[in-house]
Amino acid sequence: MFRAIQLLQEKNHFLEKFLTLNEKQIHKMESGEFDAVENFYNQREDILKIIKYIDAEINKAQLVHKEVNGVYTDEQKRIIKGALTVKDQYVEQILEQDICILALIDQAKTQIIKELQDVRLGQRAMAGYKSKSA
Repeated sequence: MFRAIQLLQEKNHFLEKFLTLNEKQIHKMESGEFDAVENFYNQREDILKIIKYIDAEINKAQLVHKEVNGVYTDEQKRIIKGALTVKDQYVEQILEQDICILALIDQAKTQIIKELQDVRLGQRAMAGYKSKSA
């Protein structure tokens, strides 16, 4: 199998890892676990770096293929089209997950702000009692 096809399949493998990583983090966030968000983002960044490298290698492999072989066979075109379809599906799912992750972070942020406001109101009420009894 020619190199660009192998690289496309490898890219899809890492997109699937990205998808799985997001899925696990969404479940954690839905249950209120936000402790490892920085680690989560670092893992995502590492996967994105790998995907970027694979993209560069795909471009190189395509140039080499064109220089050596010229055109793709019908079988190669079919395999490439299938790999690109899978890639598009993964990217669409990842975008949906990212929207969900951002919404969960926003909900948590809103909850923290509300709790801080409640604490401030409580502190003001306590300060009022202290000054009256002093």
